[in-house]
Amino acid sequence: MIKNVIVLSCLAGASVALAADDPAKPATAKAIGLESEAKKVSYIFGSNIGARMKADGIEIDSDALLAGLKDSMSGAKSRLNDEDMQTTMQKFQEKMQAAQQKAAGEAGAENEKKGADFLAANAKKEGVKTTASGLQYEIIKAGTGPKPAATDTVKVHYHGTLLDGTVFDSSVEKKAPATFPVSQVIPGWVEGLQLMPVGSKWKFFIPSKLAYAEKGAGGDIGPNSTLIFEVELLGIEKAPK
Repeated sequence: MIKNVIVLSCLAGASVALAADDPAKPATAKAIGLESEAKKVSYIFGSNIGARMKADGIEIDSDALLAGLKDSMSGAKSRLNDEDMQTTMQKFQEKMQAAQQKAAGEAGAENEKKGADFLAANAKKEGVKTTASGLQYEIIKAGTGPKPAATDTVKVHYHGTLLDGTVFDSSVEKKAPATFPVSQVIPGWVEGLQLMPVGSKWKFFIPSKLAYAEKGAGGDIGPNSTLIFEVELLGIEKAPK
């Protein structure tokens, strides 16, 4: 009915309150007449929609939402014309995007400061070395094998965390080493891997500029996040001549 309604599922992070009818007590299935399978399924659909809107921070009037559902499903004429719907949804998108950008900017500034403070203190610790680019590393176990080149493919075990210890990715937890070309990972990895002999296990402390910068990645890695990886270089696969 309204194509732009897809923004409800993609514009997360806005700080707008969700309106609720009566959040004091959840009604039981029997009290609101959910004995039949059709009614239970209907309730589940409504619950899922509500949860998504709440997670996205979208302000909703439940009476208007229900009216829209009923009109659409019954084939009744829409109470808003196409131009009005288009204008309203465009304004809604702009408001949500502005809120999301503001939130991302604030989070990015906070992460940048935390990262800078951490790296400044970490650089003073015994055993931590800092390269010209700002990458920091600590040797946990020294290897004696060859060092990979940017054109090589490597096999590694890794464990990645944020500064607060949140694990965002780990081949160790997956119990399966990862294999990939050196040149196709974040800059901090590209540089660090080429310093490591095979058989080594190092800890990388990667500034955001050598990671995902202001864009972040996925749900856990926010903008300007400093990342920590424990990396074990298991082997090198030479590129074919």
